[in-house]
Amino acid sequence: MDTIKWTLDAAHSEIQFKVKHLMISTVTGQFNKFEGSVESEGNNFSTAKAFVSIDVNSISTNNEQRDQHLRTNDFFDAENFPKLTFESVKIVPGDNENYKIHGALTMRGVSKDIAFEAEVSEVIKDPWGNERIGISANGKLNRKDFGVSFSMLTETGGIALGDEVKFLINTEFVRQAQITSN
Repeated sequence: MDTIKWTLDAAHSEIQFKVKHLMISTVTGQFNKFEGSVESEGNNFSTAKAFVSIDVNSISTNNEQRDQHLRTNDFFDAENFPKLTFESVKIVPGDNENYKIHGALTMRGVSKDIAFEAEVSEVIKDPWGNERIGISANGKLNRKDFGVSFSMLTETGGIALGDEVKFLINTEFVRQAQITSN
């Protein structure tokens, strides 16, 4: 079977995260610079391989002071670890267009297995004749598993920042090339 390479269309994609603040509200942020690819056997995504690389310095929470703090050693340590990466190791088909994508997430030099619930669209042709797919995924992780242990207590002894971080990912990929197998 021929392998197809799909390249992430960043202009039509977003990678967001959410974390509890003071355990009463949720702060949403996003990464503005990232790239990725998927390799599939034909249009069969159950055996696909996915890779995404995120520029940590592109973090945005709509608060520059907080964004600068998130780039420090207290959180992402962007100076020493400028990229956050995900590489799939197994994709398990579910019903209809649903999949579970298992892979290695590397952040701050620590790699951990993580799984995302995903929905993969059917392949469509855009108005310019390009083939495209959409992949929407969500997952969560414990930030402390990746060495992000920054913590503060409120005046009343409450937790200022939640440990669980949720990811919401909406991506679009464009078919680039077909690699004929020998």
